[in-house]
Amino acid sequence: MEVVLSLKDVKKSYENHIAVNGVSFDVPKGCIFGLLGPNGAGKTSLIRIVTTITRADSGQIFLNGEALNSSHPSQIGYMPEERGLYKKMKVGDHLIYLARLKGMTAAEAKESIHNWMVKFEIENWWDKRIEELSKGMQQKIQFIATVCHNPPLLILDEPFSGLDPINTNLIKEEIENLKNQGTSIIFSTHRMEQVEEICERIVLINAGQKVLEGPVDEVKNQFKDHKYEIEFNGGIPTNVLNEYEILNQKDHSFVVQLKEERDSNFLLKKLIDSGTHVKSFREILPTLNEIFIKKVGINPDHHV
Repeated sequence: MEVVLSLKDVKKSYENHIAVNGVSFDVPKGCIFGLLGPNGAGKTSLIRIVTTITRADSGQIFLNGEALNSSHPSQIGYMPEERGLYKKMKVGDHLIYLARLKGMTAAEAKESIHNWMVKFEIENWWDKRIEELSKGMQQKIQFIATVCHNPPLLILDEPFSGLDPINTNLIKEEIENLKNQGTSIIFSTHRMEQVEEICERIVLINAGQKVLEGPVDEVKNQFKDHKYEIEFNGGIPTNVLNEYEILNQKDHSFVVQLKEERDSNFLLKKLIDSGTHVKSFREILPTLNEIFIKKVGINPDHHV
């Protein structure tokens, strides 16, 4: 696994508060990586350290194998949750200004920005002032400012905030395209369904410490509790159902809780041997939202 960003035992304190307490994880190249945690967990502190806004008190951070240094911000695109556009500036001038801060020449910046605006079908916004744009329109401009210098690492904090479903899907497609081109993307959000949809790996931070890390599929399998949904035609003999813990029973389906994974084979055999016409037999894995609550004790949707 080729690693773009590596954190090793990173610590950060503010006065008497420990914000980050020995956090370590790796972000692979060409991966959408979920950085998760409740409010106050230490996510923002980690992002500020990675983007060199602040320094870690101790620990090591490597970007593309090099110790993090003052030259690295030009290789990172950061889209903060709190947007930072200058309301009175024109869109085109503003984007060129931000791109040049990342090391692009004026000509390089103009070409890249124009290409992105054409892609988003907003090239006629070039001379509009930021204050003339809706929140969703400003979100598109902020995204272009984040990616126009082609950084190998993107950090996106709530990138879909303020977007309607059509523009949300548009940004999702571009994130996927960037990943396929080899860009690594750290995605931070409280919306666990979005994490399940687009992230390949996650790390969960709570109270400044890493409490969970790994590929999304492996994490969900780690927390599975042997629940299965069975759909059927006809009826099921009562004596078969009475042997198991039934969680949700309907006319032609039920959810059962088993003690062990291997018990699913015995249940399926009993159903078939009893003459039941089984249409489907599938394991129900926990959602990331359920795993988040189990590990942190907080529903992420209630802590925006």
